[in-house]
This record gives sequence, structure tokens and C-alpha cells, in this order.
Amino acid sequence: MSKPILMTVDDDPAVSRAVARDLRRKYGADYRIMRADSGADALDALREIKLRGETVAAILADYRMPQMDGIQFLEQAMDLFPRARRALLTAYADTDAAIQAINVVDVDHYLLKPWEPPEEKLYPVVDALVELWQATGERAVEETKVVGHRWSAPSYEVRDFLARNSVPYRWYSVDDPEGCRLLDACGADADDIPVVITPDGQALRNPTGSQIADAVGLSTQPAAEFYDLIVIGGGPAGLGSAVYGASEGLRTVLVERQATGGQAGQSSRIENYLGFPDGVSGAQLTDRARRQAQKFGAEVLTARDVVGLEARGSARVVRFGDGSEIAAHAVVLATGVSYRALEAPGCMDLTGRGVYYGSATTEAAETRGEDIYIVGGANSAGQAAVFFSRYAKTVTLLVRGKSLEASMSHYLIQQLDAIENVTVRLRTSVEEAHGGEHLEALTLRDAANESTERVAADHVFIFIGAAPRTDWLGDTLERDAYGFVRTGPDLLVDGQRPKGWSLDRDPFYLESSMPGVFVAGDVRSQSVKRVASAVGEGAMAVTLVHQYLVDGR
Repeated sequence: MSKPILMTVDDDPAVSRAVARDLRRKYGADYRIMRADSGADALDALREIKLRGETVAAILADYRMPQMDGIQFLEQAMDLFPRARRALLTAYADTDAAIQAINVVDVDHYLLKPWEPPEEKLYPVVDALVELWQATGERAVEETKVVGHRWSAPSYEVRDFLARNSVPYRWYSVDDPEGCRLLDACGADADDIPVVITPDGQALRNPTGSQIADAVGLSTQPAAEFYDLIVIGGGPAGLGSAVYGASEGLRTVLVERQATGGQAGQSSRIENYLGFPDGVSGAQLTDRARRQAQKFGAEVLTARDVVGLEARGSARVVRFGDGSEIAAHAVVLATGVSYRALEAPGCMDLTGRGVYYGSATTEAAETRGEDIYIVGGANSAGQAAVFFSRYAKTVTLLVRGKSLEASMSHYLIQQLDAIENVTVRLRTSVEEAHGGEHLEALTLRDAANESTERVAADHVFIFIGAAPRTDWLGDTLERDAYGFVRTGPDLLVDGQRPKGWSLDRDPFYLESSMPGVFVAGDVRSQSVKRVASAVGEGAMAVTLVHQYLVDGR
């Protein structure tokens, strides 16, 4: 953590240097001493300090300065650092004015110039200022800061992006005084939110995911133009391929559109994954896998949209949304699936403002004491119900089907039965979402008796369906009627290989209709939608990549 700051402001350079010298002599080991020659310069410095997340313990300002006197300066400095202690430097003739100013800006002390010897006249005053400041408990904030509004969809998206990429951040609402101070420090206002402020003081107004990734140190640019293996998608299957590919000596790069983990990374608790008898959160599991892949030398690119895939001779070329591209001997496609949009009226307009897809764990604290709703009947919805039951007053699971047994694991059904504040409503769906600034109510339809009911709701979390992210492929790879990519034996029709297949062999088990492009995890047609199987397919794909590179081309 950086040292707290003691600042002096005086337009007389000789006096300014003398104050800084005396302060540095006693306090330099524990505090950073800064000096400014005018109130305007000092305010500029304070704004930069605010954006960097550092703290100011005390400010000593000269009373008589041109353009902006000490009282005017301290009034504005208080807006940025209200907990910083304040002292006024005055000449003998200004004593009455300084005492009067104590009532204007709550000055803690005034110091007469000259203050020799400092051991008697300066240090006791500064000691008192420091003790008062320490009593407030203020500490430097060096992590990324986000200023936004609770019911702003872009603000939620930024928080979710940072959380899913394991970037520490602190949230400030525009309705809070500290949030307003941060906006003022970077010259922004409520129309610019969300504002992301990096630890080095860089302020980003309503930034894109790639801008945030660059600013907080996530890797977005490939180190090379050609690799042995490109893995598209950072869910369990993609991470499995990256770990096994890199560990076996392949030059491997993993490309992720938003954050590693995919749907599994958003899971609040996975309890049936091998080796974790007490369960593990999706974020913890995928964070370990990402670090493991990087340990073996795999590159991980974040916030990069892949928009094209093609074959150029023996190379497989991946094209990004910005027009740039990389190539490799082989590709593993592991883009997973996304939750389907809830088509009920009102849901689209209120997404990110009370309507959320996936666990949205950044919203957990906001649900405390509320009645919330979860839509879906598979494991992800059940895990979310268990998680939010620790915060919300009640959790209602809305399931379209007649039972949970067909779609949810037995262990999870038993857990839900044992939680008092969780209710399961079968054959129930959301017919409409209502709200202005944010979600306020839901209209629910009970298919059993064909009735509707309007219920108050601030939060609904949606876990329905599994839509593959494959539209960008166009006709490049063969897909089934639902958009999932066909592989291996599924490509053979009456013993005939797929159209355009150029090799004198059948496709390998996980190989797509383009030789050298393999598919793993949920995006593959006929795959088992479980974390363990996705990881297994990711590892198996690398084995087939080796076979392809050695004798399969």
C-alpha cells in the first residue's frame, strides 16, 4: 500500500520548501510529503491522488495566496478528501482572520509563521492532525474503482466483467458522496457512467470490455501470428484444451469473448465435480484452470470477438472483430452455450436492471431481505437458488416442467427441499416483466389451472435453454438444426463423408467438417452438458490434435 500523504501549499517557494523539509525530517518514513505553489496546482494534484486511490492525511495551506486563498482552497479540497485534517498557515497579522475561518471550513489548527523551532511549534500540531486522521480509519484504495448506478445496465455489465475476470474492484454509487467526489476528480458527471478508474488513476467513461481489459492488465493482443493450437472459448472445455495443449508442448493460445469460465464460471456452487467433495464455485474452478494453463505457457486473450474461421492450405485462420487475425495448425472450438433470452414482454428492456441471465453473483448483496425469483429447472438454476437463499428473504424457483427430476441432479433436489426459504413452483412461467427505472413486478402464469398472478419483484435470474454461439460460423462448419456443431461419426450420412471433406479418412471423433478443427464441450452436437464431460472432451481434443498433426493431414 502507498504511504498516506501530507500536503503543504504556499505560494512562497522558500516557505514551501522549509515546511516540506521539516515535515520530511520527522514524518518521511511513514508519509509521503507533497508540496504545491498554488491552490490550483494543489487541487490538480489532489484530483490525481483521488483517482489513484491514495489517501491524504493532512493539508497545511497558506492563508494569503493570490487567485485562491487558503480558505477557498480548503473548501474545494474538502470536497475531494473530507477526512483529511486541515491546518492554516498564517502571519501574525492574519490571526483574527484565521480564527474566523475555522468556522467556515472547520480548520483543525492554525500555525503562525515562522514556526521555529519545529519541535515546539510545528510537530505537535501535525501530530494532532495525524492522530485525528488515523482515528477515522481511512485507508488507501488501490484496486480498480467503478462509479455507476445500481439500476444502470452498463454499470452492471462492467461489474460483472471485472468480477468474472477476477479483477478486484470497489463499487461506488453516483448517489453516494464518495462516488460524486470521484466523478468530480476526473471531470465526469452522471451522464458518463459507468466510469472505471484504474489503480494508476486512468479514468474510462462508459468503456467497452476490451478497453477495460487493456486498462486493468488483462491480455488482449496475441504475442505471435502463428500457433500450433488456437482454442476458441474459455469455458471448461476450452480451459481443458489449453491446459493439456500447453502442457504437452504445443504453442497454445486461448481466445475468450468475455471471461474464462463460461456458464460454469457463473455457477455459485458445483458439488458433483470429481475431486471436490465439499463443492467448489465455478469462479474458483475456472480461475485455477486459467492459472494452470498460463503456468504451462498458454496465452489467454480476453475480450476478443472471433467472427470468422477459414482454411488456408494447411493453416487454420481465426479472424477477430477488429479485422486482425491469427493462424495455427489446428483449432479447438469450445464456445459453449448461452442462456436463451426470456421472450416475455418487458424482459429485454429491463435486462441488467433487475432481470439477469445467470447467477449474477455481483447482485447477491442487493437481494438481502428481498423476495426473488429464479427461472429454470436445470442444475444451474438449482445451484443459484441455494446460493441466493443465503441472502434473500425468499427464493422462488419457477419451473415450466411438471417435475425437477427430468432436468436436475438428485442431490440438488434434496438440498432445495431442505432449505426453508426456497419454494419450487412447477408448471409456472413468466408472462410479463413490469417496471420503469428497474424491475418492479412479474406476471406469472400457472399452466396447471390457466391462471395468472402479479407479484412484486426487484430481481429475477434466468437460466433457460442452451443456445450455441455459432451464428458467426455461417456455412463454414456443419451444424445441426439447433446450431450445435456436428463432429466425427455424426458427420457421416449413409457412410458418406461431409461435403468438401478433402482427406482420405473419416473425421476423427471430435473433428468438425473442416479437417484440423475440433469441437469440445456444450457447443458440440450430442454432447453431455456437464462440466466433467466438457473438461474431458477438451483434453481428448488435444490428443486428436496430436494425431492430426502427426499422421492425420
